Order: sequence, then C-alpha cells, then structure tokens
Amino acid sequence: MAEDKPKRLMSLDAFRGFVMLAMASSGFALSRVAPKVRDLKDGTPSEGSWRFLWDSLEYQFSHVAWTGCSAWDLIQPSFMFMVGVAMPFSLLRREQDGESKLKRFGHAVVRAAVLVLLAVFLSSRHNEIRFTFANVLAQIGLGYIVVYLLCGRSLRTLGISAAVILIGYGAWFALQPIDQAELSLTKEYLAEHEEDLGANARWEYFQNWPAHWNKHTNAAAQADRWFLNQFPRHEEPWKGRGFWANAGGYQTLNFFPSIATMIFGLMAGTVLTSTRDDRQRLGWLIKAGAICFAIALAIDTTLWPTQWLPDTWQTKFAEYSWSACPAVKRIWSPTWAVFSAGWTFWMLAAFYWFVDIKEHQRIVFPLAVVGINSIAMYMMSQCIKGDIGNWLVTISGVIDRWSGSAIQVWLNPSDAFPYAEIILYASRLFVMWLICLWLYRKRIFIRI
Repeated sequence: MAEDKPKRLMSLDAFRGFVMLAMASSGFALSRVAPKVRDLKDGTPSEGSWRFLWDSLEYQFSHVAWTGCSAWDLIQPSFMFMVGVAMPFSLLRREQDGESKLKRFGHAVVRAAVLVLLAVFLSSRHNEIRFTFANVLAQIGLGYIVVYLLCGRSLRTLGISAAVILIGYGAWFALQPIDQAELSLTKEYLAEHEEDLGANARWEYFQNWPAHWNKHTNAAAQADRWFLNQFPRHEEPWKGRGFWANAGGYQTLNFFPSIATMIFGLMAGTVLTSTRDDRQRLGWLIKAGAICFAIALAIDTTLWPTQWLPDTWQTKFAEYSWSACPAVKRIWSPTWAVFSAGWTFWMLAAFYWFVDIKEHQRIVFPLAVVGINSIAMYMMSQCIKGDIGNWLVTISGVIDRWSGSAIQVWLNPSDAFPYAEIILYASRLFVMWLICLWLYRKRIFIRI
C-alpha cells in the first residue's frame, strides 16, 4: 500500500502569506508618515501617548541602522526560514510520485540557478545588468543546494551543521585582518559619494562598534570589493574599481550564515513531517525558539529589552553588558541568525497552533491565498507595485472630475492630509491581493 502523501500545512501557507503581504505593503509608509504627524498633538493632554505611538511605528516599520532588531527586520529571515520548512514536504511528495534522486537533485539545481538569475534580473535597471547578490532570492539560491543535501538528516546532524556554519563564519569575521589601505580608500569613496549613497552609507556613524563587525570594514565587505568587480559594472570606475560599497552594508557572503537560517527551518519542517503528534510538534517549536533566544541574549546583551526598565536599572545593566558578536541583519551575523530564528520558530508555532491545531483555516484564507502564490506576490511587489499606486491616483482623479467627488485627496499625499500615503499603500496592496485571489480561483500557481 502506497504511503500517504504529507498533508499540506495551511499554517505554513498562512505564515508565508502574512510575511509576503508585510513585505509588499512597504510598511504602509508608516515610517515615512511618522515624522510628518509626530508633532500634531503637541501641547495637548495626549501628546506623550501620540509621540510614543508614532515613534514605535517608525522604529518597528523601518530597518534598524545596524545593530538590533525591529519587526520589519524579521521579514527576510522568516521568508528564508520557510524555504527550509517547506523542503521536507516537497521532497516527500516528489519521492512518493516516483521521482528518482537524480531528478530531484536536478530540480534543486535548476531552482537555485533560477533564483539567482531572477535576483540579478530584478536588480537590473535601464538596460543595464546589475550583478548584485544581496537580494533575498539570490541569497536563497546561493545556499539552496547545501540545504537540499542536508534534507532527510537527523535533527542532531542539522543542529550541528548550523552550529559549525555559524561558529566558523563568526570566527572568520573576527579573525580576518582588515586591510587598512583598502579601508582608507573605502572611507574616502564614501565621503565623496555620500550624496549618491545616502547618509546611512557613512562608515563614521558606526565607528563605536568593533571594526570586524562594522559596516564596510568587515571581511565580507572586503570580499565583495574583489568578487563583484569580476563582473561588468555599471558604475563609473573610482580608483580602478567599479564597486566599492553597498550603501546598506549588505554583502554577497551573507548567504553563508543564511544557510543556517534555512537549516533551522529545515529542522522545523522535519519535525512537522514526523510521526509526532500536534502537541509534541508545537512543544518542539516553542522550545527551539526559547533556546535560540537564550543563546543570542547570552552572546549579545544589547538585545535585552532594557528600555522598559527604570533609568537607574538601565545604567546598572549597561555596566555589565557585553557583545561578543553583535546582532546585525545587514551582514547576517551569527547572533542575528540565531536571534531571528527564535522569532521565526515562535511565529510558526503560533500559526501552527491557530490554524492546524485549532482549525481556524477559514479565518486565514486571505493569507493562504498569497502564501500559495508567494512568487507571484514577490514579483508584483518588485515590478508593478509603484505602477499600481500611480494607476490608483490617476483613476481617482478621473472619477473626481466625472462625479465631483474628492477621492484623490485620500490617495495623493499632501501637507493637508499626511495620512494619504498610508491609504495609498494599503490600496495597492489590496489590488495585488485581488490578483492573487484571481490566480487562486483560476488554479494558476507560479512556482520555480
């Protein structure tokens, strides 16, 4: 008797859909609107609460400058984590469909290559091919084969593999000598090109952190100044090189510790496809998240939420704090990989409990529609999101002229109505969701 195929987890589709909708929303422009409305309640009894609300929204819906973590920073690790979670389900189905090992491996190689090429395509502009590999799709593609080859291994083997990758990568970062001559030239380049790169590209902003974990001075940044210049560059050469620095500090070699993020997901997927019952699976996910938090908080005490403590306690805590390896998403430091995994384990646990254990599938259907077609949503958010917004503003203007209404003012940002950008971003997200719903009803699923 043939073994039953693994049941599709709607919680995974809902989780993936939630993450993709968050990514496609561009944070509903909350970080852009916050500075415009933060002072509107000055001099009123609600001034403090109002400022706290918008300060919190601005922080949580923006990427942190370098160290630390906001809610917005968790989108990419969640997406990469789910790649690992889904892999055991996919391979089990293919195996039960009679696919040979060679065919399954060939499919993995093709998928990895397509992801990298798609990332390069999406980064290219104005008839110029831009060879950059910091895009999330490229990062997944570069590490995909390693994760594939680990699929089917024991949890112990997976845990050891992730630990070896993170410890080895962290040691290389900490021990790799910094080329002082190259560092001097990089600082000179950043000073000359600050207007083009933006203020966040400055190295000086982060000078209080250890140089080996700093923006533009780390081992991966040095590697990119060699690697990316092996490709044709669209930039004007400066001192003989086309590439000198990624403005955000993202590096190609981030894919290496990102493999550990996908392995953590693979561990979760291995548990969810095992013979354990629902309670055991849920308990394992919660424990795994707690272990990740404990490890990360022990390595970098700056992650502790001390801002909620009284000032005297914060001062005392600062005297005994340390950071053996700072949590930095932009270089995917080992601490960041472990800390973000804690959140992704717990988020998956929450969705698994709510959707698959408590069986609230109907409630999360709007999320699952997107999760099933995540590549379609990703492509729309990268390619036509802005066009949809422009189309909505144009159409609302036409309707206003025909009907004498004032719809466009709700979508077109202005000093008179600073919240219009939030409504515009939410509206274009709704249009993209409608497209995903249409694809679902037509049984059209875009996969790689």
